[in-house]
Amino acid sequence: MTISNASAYQTSPAPLGPAGMRRYFPFLDWLLHYRSEDLPGDLLAGIIVTIMLVPQGMAYALVAGLPPQVGLYASITPVFIYGLLGSSRTLAVGPVAIVSLMVAAGLGPIANGDVATYIQAAITLALLVGVMQVAMGFLRIGFLVNFLSHPVLVGFAAAAAIVIGFGQMKYVLGFSVPRGEFFETVHYTILHLAETNLAT
Repeated sequence: MTISNASAYQTSPAPLGPAGMRRYFPFLDWLLHYRSEDLPGDLLAGIIVTIMLVPQGMAYALVAGLPPQVGLYASITPVFIYGLLGSSRTLAVGPVAIVSLMVAAGLGPIANGDVATYIQAAITLALLVGVMQVAMGFLRIGFLVNFLSHPVLVGFAAAAAIVIGFGQMKYVLGFSVPRGEFFETVHYTILHLAETNLAT
């Protein structure tokens, strides 16, 4: 795909008035046409998603090196906001494994083991990412994602899965592994296999 036809993915800004308000605040549109018979199914879906999202969010917080309650905040708040401002009925919103891994990799060297500094850095990072995403939305440059090839995305996801999986081995083996680069962590884990807690 070339840049010329990639511009077809861009859309013109929404006009002012009721139509524009529905464009930027989609809940104004579906709320007016919501059917009462859909409420039981939506409530059941909400309960199921909550049951899955709570432990998932806590686990992703641990992957990111943050307290578990941070995962609850990151799971509930985006879903609530996107329910009002989002336009897709199928998009999954909330913390994901790859982002959690990148947070841990990026902030680990900055905090130097200080938990309070790490949490503050994570909050600052989340704020900066949010500002950048809002700016990209206003500039309408989301079409750039179309230039990322499928093999690149698959390779990135596969590598992230390996790093995340090995990063959780300390919980399986039952001994503490200091933060560090991936191969340093692998080397440390192999050298200390004799300390494995069989009860875990």
